[in-house]
Amino acid sequence: MRADRLLSILLLLQNRGRMTAPELAAELEVSVRTVYRDVDALGSAGVPVTADRGPAGGFRLMDGYRTRLTGLTDAEAGSLFLVGAPGPAAELGLGAELATARLKLQAALPDGLAQRSRLVQERFHLDAPAWFRDADPVPHLAAVARAVWAAEAVRVAYRRWNGALRHRELHPLGLVLKGGIWYLAAGAEGAVRTYRVSRLLTVEATGACFERPAGFDLAAYWTEQSRRLEDELLRGTARLRLSPRGQRLLPMQFGAAGNRALEEAGEPDRDGWVEVSLAVETEAVAVGDLLRLGVEAEVLGPPSLRAAVGRAVAVLAGRYAQPADGGQEV
Repeated sequence: MRADRLLSILLLLQNRGRMTAPELAAELEVSVRTVYRDVDALGSAGVPVTADRGPAGGFRLMDGYRTRLTGLTDAEAGSLFLVGAPGPAAELGLGAELATARLKLQAALPDGLAQRSRLVQERFHLDAPAWFRDADPVPHLAAVARAVWAAEAVRVAYRRWNGALRHRELHPLGLVLKGGIWYLAAGAEGAVRTYRVSRLLTVEATGACFERPAGFDLAAYWTEQSRRLEDELLRGTARLRLSPRGQRLLPMQFGAAGNRALEEAGEPDRDGWVEVSLAVETEAVAVGDLLRLGVEAEVLGPPSLRAAVGRAVAVLAGRYAQPADGGQEV
């Protein structure tokens, strides 16, 4: 670990120029005292690190010195595909490898390209999780990722969406991060299926390798699964009237389905309300989803859905007509 840290200090100074001990300590997640010891070790090894004192001081490499220790390990090379997603890389157990790989890559670039790569990092950032929702806990993600890399079968216990407990032997084929949620594509019982990683309760390596299906394409599989899931879920159509504010809320609440509905909306009336046809799930699910639009929407049809929303609104109206907790109105 110390050898990796010494190399990281060397590459940080080469890539960024002068850095203070607190800056290095924060970057490496160690104490300032550890940084001083490591810098002394680099000097003893013949690396020309100089220390400038004063408010603008810090450590730097002697002018003109560049290391050529920029070869990537297998893990570091693989982690580069996650260079835009440091959070997911850490969840996969590749956080340290990714950080070192980025430093090595920058150190190997000519000065102009190295500066451009730093500008990109300063100006663009990928934040994968969705708004207003904590990421799923995925304690077994690293173990699943190792099985994916090694094409090793695993025995798992997982909790289905309906609460049922299942045990399976899986052939992990690939991982997908969608809206901050990790999914596993795996072979099971002769078919490829999708599992939500947060629902895995145990993951046990079997030590037995498997042969991946010929021609399996993870991206193509996920695209097809996403389309099929949407087709299975969005089986109904609701006709709505939307206020101007409701039109802004629709994509926020219904995503792509809301955008498609607005693209095909009719002409607004004099108050700015429009009629749309929105793809929805079952009636029971649609009632709850549509109530999130509040007074900014009116359900026009089908009649059964309009009646169901009306009943739900009547229940709410009756509930809120009474003082809370049996208290007295004031």
